[in-house]
Amino acid sequence: MESGRIIKATGGFYYVQAGDDLIACRARGRFRKDGVSPLVGDVVLVRREESGEGMVAEIAPRRNALARPPVANIDRLLVVVSTADPAPNRFVIDKMLAIAAHSGVEAALVVTKTDLAEADALAADYRAAGYPVVCVDSLHGDVRAAAALIEGKVCAVTGNTGVGKSTLLNALAPELGLATGETSKKLGRGRHTTRTVELFPVCGGFVADTPGFSAFEIGADRPIRAAELAACFPEFAEYVGGCRFTGCSHTKEKGCAVRAAVEAGGIAPSRHRSYCALYEEAKQIKDWEL
Repeated sequence: MESGRIIKATGGFYYVQAGDDLIACRARGRFRKDGVSPLVGDVVLVRREESGEGMVAEIAPRRNALARPPVANIDRLLVVVSTADPAPNRFVIDKMLAIAAHSGVEAALVVTKTDLAEADALAADYRAAGYPVVCVDSLHGDVRAAAALIEGKVCAVTGNTGVGKSTLLNALAPELGLATGETSKKLGRGRHTTRTVELFPVCGGFVADTPGFSAFEIGADRPIRAAELAACFPEFAEYVGGCRFTGCSHTKEKGCAVRAAVEAGGIAPSRHRSYCALYEEAKQIKDWEL
């Protein structure tokens, strides 16, 4: 058997890069029986068939995995957000960043469409929270800062539809020629232009271009317990040990060091609002859902 990495999944086929060969594979029926689905990014063992097609026989243990975007073994999640058209939704951004942290995936922000509106305030808040942030005008500007986030890594690119993920990748690697779509003026969101998940060689690394997500679609990952949520907000780390009460939720208690940091300007108010909203969601999760 040969070892390789799944770089594309579509129509029931998994395309495995094994050395210089790209092998079209089906997955063993045993995976479905075991409730396991191969993911783009998986390192797998492939058995060649006489027809030339392959069979994914084994999946190596994963370092991490996300349900949406459906990728495994990624080094960095690039959350793409536009300054306008569509306007940034901070709650959606914060929820995706929390999911990445909970899944053990490093995250960074790429702010696009800087020709339409200023990005300074948005970028400053997330840099203060500890995230790498780059701002680009994918259509007209320099995207080398975004390229530096990708070099030597396996990355996934995600964000609301219409923010310019495929436009960004085309600027980074014009040979890809990915389809792009204008934002729907009626709906205020982009049309889905990405149909499959695929790893592309980009800027000395690999990037998975993924279908856009919305606030209703990104909850497919393992739910985050309320007690785990604070650890998913890296800027909280220096304050959580200073709360007056053990087990502080950091939402409304007196003597909460996190709330004091928000009032003092050490934590962006929008980030704390997102945390409180996610905390309320997490409290509704039943034990059997975990």
